[in-house]
Amino acid sequence: MERYFVGVDLGATSGRVILAALSGQGITLEVLHRFPNRLLPVGKRYYWNIYTLYEEILHGLELAGRRRLPITSIGIDTWGVDFACVGADGEILGLPRAYRDPFTHGMPEAYFAEVLPREAVYTATGIQIMPFNSLYQLYALQREGSSALHAARRLLFMPDALSYLLTGRMVTEYTIASTSQLLNPRTKHIEGRLLEGMGLSPELFPPVVMPGHRIGTLRPDVAAACGLPQVAVIAVAGHDTASAVAAVPAENERFAYLSSGTWSLMGIEIREPMITPQTAACNFTNEGGVDGTVRLLKNITGMWLLEQCREAWRRQNRDYSYDEIVRMTRRTPPSPAVVDPDAAEFASPTDMPQAIRTWCAAHGVAVPKDDAAMMRLIFDSLAAKYASVLDTLRDVAPFPIERLHVIGGGARNELLNQMTADAVGLPVVAGPDEATALGNILIQARAAGMTASLEEMRSYIRRSIETKIYQPNHP
Repeated sequence: MERYFVGVDLGATSGRVILAALSGQGITLEVLHRFPNRLLPVGKRYYWNIYTLYEEILHGLELAGRRRLPITSIGIDTWGVDFACVGADGEILGLPRAYRDPFTHGMPEAYFAEVLPREAVYTATGIQIMPFNSLYQLYALQREGSSALHAARRLLFMPDALSYLLTGRMVTEYTIASTSQLLNPRTKHIEGRLLEGMGLSPELFPPVVMPGHRIGTLRPDVAAACGLPQVAVIAVAGHDTASAVAAVPAENERFAYLSSGTWSLMGIEIREPMITPQTAACNFTNEGGVDGTVRLLKNITGMWLLEQCREAWRRQNRDYSYDEIVRMTRRTPPSPAVVDPDAAEFASPTDMPQAIRTWCAAHGVAVPKDDAAMMRLIFDSLAAKYASVLDTLRDVAPFPIERLHVIGGGARNELLNQMTADAVGLPVVAGPDEATALGNILIQARAAGMTASLEEMRSYIRRSIETKIYQPNHP
């Protein structure tokens, strides 16, 4: 018998409402509604329009309601770190600031100097120091004198805030909270001294719940508007990467993963946090996973460079499809040297091709002579970065890494997958490309009693989803 679930998957550039049908024979996914998610600039600040996202989710749920199917539950995953402020009356106060807002520039250094030193922050959280982490967003808001933060009685991370709009119930889901640099990965609770040192209370966050927790049901007005009964809303792995990693079709623990999209996140899955001088020096992060696991990983700027180049070229009437990009890149000789995709200059430039050319000129790297050379440089740089990070992971992993699983949209990029296999010297298993949606849905299915463990979820995926293996070509 088929069971039906709705997954809401929100990325930093687009969102989807997905209908899934699960049975003993496998899983099918249907995108009911796809919509853009754009930064909203107001003055010199950048926000997320949470009400537009909510409206798009309702539209997707209405399309699900028209099917007249017995929907078991709904779950929402999003990108990490960003949050909404909620007032004493339950209203969301203003719009959530976006992680690409430059208001956090310099905030980690200021926090370390004025509140807690860097070593204490990393020891307490095991999280990679990045300016846009929630900890530094809060510090920046506090220094700005934010009226929303001052009036807030609760803070809700993005998937929790959207689930709250659907249900009226507030939770802090473990995996999304783990991206914030506010969660202690050993206790799995908000680390109070990180907030208290800047005059905030850990009570601002609702209690932490684990993936699979039943938040509540659709509010009666929401259910009626969408033509649905009061369907359960489940706290899935709210961080999209945590949902994606749950869907890695691994057969054992001896793997690394690369969640490939606008961001590339490369890591391993371990049972206990690894917080050592070596992981601190490498700036590795310990984020939460399903079944209390820890994702030891590093955030890498991924296809952001290419996406932003495409935007710049489009403005100049050169609109390349991905097929054209792959063909042009294949025909172009390898780059003699590479750029660092994580360079600060590439975080939010107004003209990415020019930013890359300027970086190359400043660092003695050959400046790409045309668009094809720029594409090749980006692909070569990503493959080289993946190889460098994987070498460091091998040094700290408590097991030998035997293969690299590429999941997410990047799993469809056959050229980059082969370049990555060649660079890392390991087989690359590509797929599923819909890993985040699959993880979201299967956590709901587990909450409904259809699977019992992470291993069973992965076994189900291996039976249901095709993957492709890229063997390294050694010179």
